[in-house]
Parts: sequence; C-alpha cells; structure tokens
Amino acid sequence: MKIAVCVKQVPDTWAEKKLRADDSTLDRESADGVMNELDEYAVEEALRIVEAGEGEVTIVTMGPERASETVRKALSMGADAGVHLVDDALHGSDALATSEALAKVLSGRGFDLILFGSESTDARMSVVPAMVAERLGVAQLTFAQKVTVSGGAITIERATDYGYDTVEAATPAVVSVVEKINEPRYPSFKGIMAAKKKPVETISVADAGIDQSVIGASAAWSAVVDFAVRLPKAAGTVVTDEGDGGVKIAEFLSAQKFI
Repeated sequence: MKIAVCVKQVPDTWAEKKLRADDSTLDRESADGVMNELDEYAVEEALRIVEAGEGEVTIVTMGPERASETVRKALSMGADAGVHLVDDALHGSDALATSEALAKVLSGRGFDLILFGSESTDARMSVVPAMVAERLGVAQLTFAQKVTVSGGAITIERATDYGYDTVEAATPAVVSVVEKINEPRYPSFKGIMAAKKKPVETISVADAGIDQSVIGASAAWSAVVDFAVRLPKAAGTVVTDEGDGGVKIAEFLSAQKFI
C-alpha cells in the first residue's frame, strides 16, 4: 500500500505567538517550529499500517524552507521519503488555497491512502482533509480513532460525542485521525541517522502546476484587518496582614463587586 501523510510545521505550542507587522500573518520565525502534534499520530498510524502488511510511507508538507526539519523528523520515525512544496508565493495561503496546493502535489502519485492529523494547532480549523478529498474526488473518512485496512477497503471508527460511527470506503481515500488512535513513537538514533539518507523531493508552485492566482495572501478569502499586542499582565494587589488581612480582602472583593 502506498501511503502519503500530510504534515505541517507549526510554532511550538508553548511559544508566544505573534503576527507580522507588515501583513498581519502569523510570524513563524518568532518561535521554534515543530511538527504539528496531531500529525504525529497520522505518521504513526501510517507506519503501523505498513508494518502490518507492506508498502511505503511518503511525507508531504507545504511550508518555508525550515519545514524540511519536520519532514526529516517523520523520516526518522520510519517513513520512506518526503515531498516538500516550498515557494514564497504560498505565503499567507488560507485553508482553501492550502487544500488546492496539496491536492495538486498529491494528484497522480498513485497514493492508496492519504493521512492527516484532525487539525493543526496553529489554525484549529479541521477542514483541509475534507477539502483535499473533495478536490481529489476520493472518499473522506475523518476523525478516526481506529483504522482498519483490508485489501482495497478501509474501515474507521469515527469519534463522536456519543461514542463512534463505523465508516467504510474503498481506496483511494483521505483519512484524518484523532489523538486517541495511538501513541506516536520516538525517533531512535538509528532512525535519525537513516533519515539523512532518505530522499526528499523539493518542488515549487510551478513544478506542481499550481495556479498562482488561487494561492497566497492576495487570494485568501479572509484576512486580519487590524490587531493589537496584548497588554502585559497587571501587577496584583498585595495585602499585608497586620491582623486585619481578612477585612482588607473582603473590602477588595467588595470593591470588585465579587461579594
């Protein structure tokens, strides 16, 4: 089975996020870039599917040059190859443009299965997997907490508020997974060294045949009109207990209309 896993490099969850002053897009250079946490589950699931049978796993990412670090991490986990779409023209692309670009990269490569994490931690939209499936004209099986592959058929347990739905489709198909599905492995030293020799194809917008008029900030369906830096947290009120601490606290709470 030929599997593609789409991954995204995002700012570290613990980092302070900033917007760029020039175009109000996310400043990705101001924080360390890491693999989107939910994509790690997709990589792990792809590796497990291949290990249970046979096949290969290709990592696909769209992003600036340093996003290659994320591809290499996935390769060190055990994936076989990578494809990196990198082009300044992609800057500022929204979900619609991202799905168009990824679909162009994935199309014609013969993938039986395309895996995503359920969402990215920097956008939290959960729409790109469905959009890519629609653009490719294949089935979408989203929010999977369990995936079973048998021949040319795939069955998932789709997580719901009331439990799960069982959903089936024929391959090729697009699947997004949730964090309940598995426990991602840590790259071993051997895997890290082996990743350096694995092939990573770097392609541009022109190479992928992407229409530049539908990507980038100028084509985005939404934009940040204005923003302001969050004010620093104000210092708290210090109450010195000189025998009347309880009274002072009560007076403060009363003044704030808490009591």
